[in-house]
Amino acid sequence: MSEISSPSPPSAANPGGLVCSPAPPAEIDASCRPPLVVLFLCAAVWLVIGSAFALIASIKFHAPEFLADSAWLTYGRVRPAGANCMLYGFCMPAGLGVALWLLARLGRTRLVLPGLVTVGAVCWNLGVAAGVGGILAGGSTGFENLEMPSYAARLAFLGYLMIVVWGALTFHQRRERQLFVSQWFLFAALFWFPWTYSTADLLLLTFRVRGMAQAVIAWWYADNLLVVWLGLVGLATVFYFVPKLTGRELHSRYLALLTFWMLILFGSWGGIPASAPVPAWMPVSSAVATGLGVIGIVAVALNVQGTLGGQCSKLLTHPSLRFIGFGVVAFIVGGVISAAGALSEVSHVTQFTWFTVARGLLNSYGFFAMVMFGAIYYIVPQLFGIEFPSAKLVRVHFWTAAAGILLLVVPLAAGGVVQGLKLRQPEIPFTDIAKGTLPFLRASTTGDLLIALGHLMFLANLAGLAVRFYRARAISAWAAATAEIKPAEARP
Repeated sequence: MSEISSPSPPSAANPGGLVCSPAPPAEIDASCRPPLVVLFLCAAVWLVIGSAFALIASIKFHAPEFLADSAWLTYGRVRPAGANCMLYGFCMPAGLGVALWLLARLGRTRLVLPGLVTVGAVCWNLGVAAGVGGILAGGSTGFENLEMPSYAARLAFLGYLMIVVWGALTFHQRRERQLFVSQWFLFAALFWFPWTYSTADLLLLTFRVRGMAQAVIAWWYADNLLVVWLGLVGLATVFYFVPKLTGRELHSRYLALLTFWMLILFGSWGGIPASAPVPAWMPVSSAVATGLGVIGIVAVALNVQGTLGGQCSKLLTHPSLRFIGFGVVAFIVGGVISAAGALSEVSHVTQFTWFTVARGLLNSYGFFAMVMFGAIYYIVPQLFGIEFPSAKLVRVHFWTAAAGILLLVVPLAAGGVVQGLKLRQPEIPFTDIAKGTLPFLRASTTGDLLIALGHLMFLANLAGLAVRFYRARAISAWAAATAEIKPAEARP
């Protein structure tokens, strides 16, 4: 199937659509290969490191003495370190890599200056490494999802800007002038993070605001990162790969447009709990915006169902579609849960419990990470021109990750509801409530373990493919170099 997926009409200034001849897919993939290899391989490494931190944090709940002698490995440090490995070590590099490839493929043009994009990718990962080290050393800022020390975060931010500048130029120099659905989402995402991060950094870490304004800005930044940025990149990937891998056109460009604007306009308003000590209009506006987000969720569901022709079994026809299909389901379920949690009657039970953690994991991992897995499993063989060493490992990774997510999210959500109901009964001692959550936490530890195993499979497959490709190139280059110095009689 072609790269076209529900284009918008050609503009009047360019009625023909194409400015010049498109670049061949092989050349596009070759230009994307260096930066994407760095982004995807480093993302897989950070996944494994983050899984180790998540397992340590999970075990500490039912075995507090575990690694208790090391200040670097206390719960207050390993949990934010693991979360930052997941968000900034995997989600953002993987999302940027997929975005660059989609912009190049949909624009039918080579990636602009891939060498500088690679430098930006290295700079980003150095910043994340410094940030995770700073958190473990006790230098966390204290703001959730913004814990990395300023020196590390700004180094990573510089790397992001280097990637975004050349990504935007790639979009500008596209040879296919028609805009596709995914390009709307990706271009908005490229510039959304610099705006939101720089605002949060200036107001929370540089020119510090006071009082509850800090919490409001921190909530605003978290929703812009977890809901808007991840949503833009994740849905762009869904709207590209579902039509492409099923051989059908996207069902409705207008439903995608509705989804885009609902996410842009209302996605960053949520996150302020009903009990927050702020003016009453803030939590009310937050609840209304979260409720309006259901419109975008319904639009996504209708669009995907229409694209599949009502035959959801098509999501099982390709390994990448299994991951993406799971992510779509997680996006819908997570969005409905978030909307329900915004209701005051529900939030009074679920706030300050494990339910909110489960909801966040369903969005960041169940939706975004699974969609990225599916995209990477399709893109990487295109970059190298060879298949993965083990196709079976891809299937095993899917079932391991799916089971791990269920064993992680469902126990935490159920435990959170039980915990919230007991917290409303003042006669129950708090220590008894805490002990009552231990069975749920033990089940979630099993989910963390399965997810970690899936990450090891993911890294092994990616590294194995890269080693095979570069080893073959090295052998070929060595044979070509030594052929000229062989004695003439030794030549065939």
